[in-house]
Amino acid sequence: MSSRTNKAMMSELKMRRLMEHNQRLREELARPRVNVSVASMNLINHCQATKDPLIHSIWGAPQKGEDPYSPVDDGACCSGE
Repeated sequence: MSSRTNKAMMSELKMRRLMEHNQRLREELARPRVNVSVASMNLINHCQATKDPLIHSIWGAPQKGEDPYSPVDDGACCSGE
């Protein structure tokens, strides 16, 4: 292989890489965006509207049937029967 052919192949490879990188940047640019203030407000609204049974200081202790993290009582117990 001559050095001229090798340089041409390297140039083609560099060009292909640049084109692929350019395409990825265009896809990134086309991705929908949300302002930080809007995203923050959405997060605050969600946290205020969604009751979290793990935060007792804000929402209070959950009722017996409301806590999704409590152990399931299937009626079977360790009575030794």
